[in-house]
Amino acid sequence: MITVIGGGTGSIKLVRAIAKRVQDLQVISNVADNIWLMGLYICPDIDTMVYGLSGQLDIGKGWGIKEESYNFLEQLKILGQETWFRIGDKDLAIHVTRTRMLKEGQSLLSITDWIRRQYEIQPRIIPVTNNHVETRIITEQGEMHIQEFWVKNKGSPEVRGVRYEGLKTSIINQEAIDAISQSEIIVIAPGNPVSSIWPIVSHKVIKKELVRNRKRIVAISPIIGSNPISGPAAKYMNAVGVEVSVAGVASLYNEFASNFVVSSNENPETIGKLEKAGLYVSKTEIIMKDNRDELNLADFVLGFLKK
Repeated sequence: MITVIGGGTGSIKLVRAIAKRVQDLQVISNVADNIWLMGLYICPDIDTMVYGLSGQLDIGKGWGIKEESYNFLEQLKILGQETWFRIGDKDLAIHVTRTRMLKEGQSLLSITDWIRRQYEIQPRIIPVTNNHVETRIITEQGEMHIQEFWVKNKGSPEVRGVRYEGLKTSIINQEAIDAISQSEIIVIAPGNPVSSIWPIVSHKVIKKELVRNRKRIVAISPIIGSNPISGPAAKYMNAVGVEVSVAGVASLYNEFASNFVVSSNENPETIGKLEKAGLYVSKTEIIMKDNRDELNLADFVLGFLKK
């Protein structure tokens, strides 16, 4: 069994490639970007996994459903409602269904598993917790939900801090713990380290299990040199006092990850520093521009099964 920890557009690229290579795959998904909007409970990272693994993802955008329409939002606009979060007409179905099931008393875990089966997805998608957790971005304009910062405000405000509301008191799903303990390798996907990965791995229960299984953990850098591959990682890392570099990412992960995958073009001096810190560093092409790149990276990661 292989377990991938992640969320966001970088994670789904690797996950869907690994899914083509192995039968027994589980994904522990970030939930800290979940948000209540328009009376609906929206889970962007979970839904990106669902759409990506079912072949419905809009590849160009990296989120949402391909060939989408937005009649629902147009009607909301007529009614004077906020429409900054782009929910498409097809996408609306999963939010309506999930919200109804939550109000009936079902857990996010059971709902996500039910949705997975409806879309005929083989890999299991495990929300790290059923509890509501929010990544809150502290800016000069005040504190806001991560979706408000990144989508509504287009990531423009100055970031002064990041906090995870509800994370410490959240109860981790046992299925997530079991996935880590029973896997041959655990892969930390090349997602944003502060907003996609840290809300999962920093929880004391998850971290304890990861430390216990350190030798089997493979982390993939989402940064080349000092340049994030995509997204607002630099703003977030600066705000939490972590150097925007491969070394900075490694400093977040080295307590529980023994293997670190970096770009083939990474500075040899940086690699030397990581190795001195006790990491086994491997180099390969980590930018996934197309299906071939995704499969190549998946094959490279799965190569750790033989080590």
